[in-house]
Amino acid sequence: MPELPEVEVTRQGISPYLVEQQVTALVVRNSSLRWPVPDIAQQIVGQTIRDVRRRAKYLLIDTDAGTTIVHLGMSGSLRVLPRNTPVEKHDHIDLELANGRILRFNDPRRFGAWLWCELPEAAHPLLSKLGPEPLEECFNASYLIQALSNKKRAIKLCLMDNQVVVGVGNIYANEALFSSGIHPQATANKLDKDRLTLLVAEVKQVLAQAIKQGGTTLKDFTNADGKPGYFAQTLNVYGRGGESCHHCGNLLSEIKLGQRTTVFCGICQTR
Repeated sequence: MPELPEVEVTRQGISPYLVEQQVTALVVRNSSLRWPVPDIAQQIVGQTIRDVRRRAKYLLIDTDAGTTIVHLGMSGSLRVLPRNTPVEKHDHIDLELANGRILRFNDPRRFGAWLWCELPEAAHPLLSKLGPEPLEECFNASYLIQALSNKKRAIKLCLMDNQVVVGVGNIYANEALFSSGIHPQATANKLDKDRLTLLVAEVKQVLAQAIKQGGTTLKDFTNADGKPGYFAQTLNVYGRGGESCHHCGNLLSEIKLGQRTTVFCGICQTR
């Protein structure tokens, strides 16, 4: 599933082609996604796109009339293409622009979403309970200490809880915990200030590095320009269970936490 860096890379890729462009048509070939695609042609056609933003793993396409909320789901992708580009299988939605281009949404598994919001997006049910963005200043050690004060769960599960912090999915939680030397099963509210300060810094570092390298290529993900991400080439633990730790040579352990694969080094990551 595309995680925060992949969604941010997509936002950066499509934004220059969309901002200040007028929407001339909306073509919905298949409205049966995770939730039915609403009939929003009347609202959005004729509107000018003011901004393309990201909140957690959601892309927000702003117009004066409202905001289109897009989620890539497990296999969704967005491409900016010439208007006459032939339609391929799983090309479910086209947003046509006055500059002769289209924003095309392709989703083989149809677990993505394309929704409409006229309220401030913070009031939308999908966005209203989200925690802070990990790359913003509000996500810091003081905040995390308070957020985890009553959490007796494993720290990795807390990192992947969108009410604690958004967008730190499985790949990057594994990597940040390794870089911090923190065992993924460590009880969250027992970690001291120094450990949490380091963890915040490593979460920011690993996400920023992944964005810089174009995301992580796992199965279906490619960037908005069709190119793969390269962060997978620098993964320390994710997907490497049973292999040697790059730092100490110990064999990496692999377990399940919250039904998600968790890989760690029993020597480099202490409780």
